Amino acid sequence: MPPTPLIAVDVGNSRIKLGLFRQTVDAGLPEPETSLHLTGRLPEFDQLDAWLKTTGNAGRLRWHIGSVNRPAASRLIDWLRDHRDNDEIMLLTSGDLPLVVKLPRPDMVGVDRLLDGLAANRLRTPDHPAVVVDVGSAITVDLVDAEGAFLGGAILPGIAMSARALHEFTDLLPRIDMAELAELPPVLGTATVAAIRSGLFWGAVGAVRQLVEQLTGNSDAKLFLTGGAGPVVAQLMGTAAQYVPHLTLAGIALAASWQEG
Repeated sequence: MPPTPLIAVDVGNSRIKLGLFRQTVDAGLPEPETSLHLTGRLPEFDQLDAWLKTTGNAGRLRWHIGSVNRPAASRLIDWLRDHRDNDEIMLLTSGDLPLVVKLPRPDMVGVDRLLDGLAANRLRTPDHPAVVVDVGSAITVDLVDAEGAFLGGAILPGIAMSARALHEFTDLLPRIDMAELAELPPVLGTATVAAIRSGLFWGAVGAVRQLVEQLTGNSDAKLFLTGGAGPVVAQLMGTAAQYVPHLTLAGIALAASWQEG
């Protein structure tokens, strides 16, 4: 009998990302057959019904949820219990992942960071470390060692979060939209808005570069990037960088496969 289809859910602070996985994961990094993004603050869960119909899944599903946004995850779970009471729902914690975490309190680490590290273990060169950068609402830069253990890293404000802070904590600086980065902003800003865009974007890139350099030293670590601004930042990080759009969802699928086995 084929496994019950899995809906992997990455609940962040700005968006909820969902991916459908049907097959058991044997090797490599699993890819969702189809995916859906919802606004994280006021998600319209009715979109889930329409999305699920397009996938042809009218039967029972497994929902494995990795969340760093407790209110949004609670709203999703309430909706699932009201609308899909026959489905399996699991809210992932650090103990649900086949990942060694060399930190005093693994349970206090954001599960998205651990899921990214788990997925990176399927991509990195054996016996070589990896750095994982998630460029989302917050930017995280984390190190996985050559044996595949998660060692921790750094957390800093995301680009959009920094833009909001500049506006809210100053009198005259406007709030600008940094959510979409279709093209690189010029370094030289010739007006206030352009100067803000330059500072926020290139400041974030510089911080990521410096953190990656400090974490890797002279090692030949692989570098993986994910998150909303990941594609733009990845192209500036050199040939060792690889953008992986569904890294966190893949980590959830790997965790689910491990629990099955």
